[in-house]
Amino acid sequence: MHHTTRELRLAAALVEAADTLADGFDAGNHLQRVSDHCVELLAARAAGVMLVDAGQAVSFAASSERREVALELLQSQHTGGPCLDSYESGEPVEPVSIRVAHAAARWPEFTERALRHDIVATFAVPLRRHETLFGVLNVFVPTLPDRPPPPASQTAGRTPAFASEVLVAQALADAAAVGLQHHRAYTRYRTLSAQLQEALSSRVRIEQAKGMLAERWGVRADEAFVALRRFARRHRLPLDQVASAVIDRAVDDAALRAADGGSPGGTA
Repeated sequence: MHHTTRELRLAAALVEAADTLADGFDAGNHLQRVSDHCVELLAARAAGVMLVDAGQAVSFAASSERREVALELLQSQHTGGPCLDSYESGEPVEPVSIRVAHAAARWPEFTERALRHDIVATFAVPLRRHETLFGVLNVFVPTLPDRPPPPASQTAGRTPAFASEVLVAQALADAAAVGLQHHRAYTRYRTLSAQLQEALSSRVRIEQAKGMLAERWGVRADEAFVALRRFARRHRLPLDQVASAVIDRAVDDAALRAADGGSPGGTA
């Protein structure tokens, strides 16, 4: 089967966009790469991603190509723009003429800045995975579609030719959303795993300290634990920290006994 160079590059870009399961993952760098692929595959002037949380832009990532321009255009959308429109609807914003939008007073601040940078048209697609909407991929292009979209009645069941670029951008955005969701799950798993491991290690240290004191004092392990706990409470220290000090012999028996009223076998 014959594959064009563009198809192969798109396939590689999709795999990269979804590959986020790494400890050193950086969302900003990752989304910059997604934007770079968008520029390369679509011959765009620039592209960028606006990450959104609770309806507010929280961070931006832009293509290496015309990075400052892309960042400026993304940041200028705080009062309105293709990113916010796509995020609010959860649907793509089809290619829009910047001059037409500006003349219609649509997105005034954004379109004014886009005109300054000779951006002819723009479109945006959501970064969505199932019900989770992470943000929007915004593409800035130097030309308009060859022709306007035909009426919906004429496009039922088929895709207008000019929409192929939007579909490519949407595929990249979908892959990026999969990657972001997987990394969130991976991060939660790693955090939970670390917390469980620390809890287990803490329990082991406490048990070891109890055993050491019980052997030295000739008392039951539960009586040694009472002494540990009272010392921790009196000095407002975590029990695990006191146990570590006992293991490292950084606290002497006299101090432990004093906290326990001089009797390691006292009740709690």
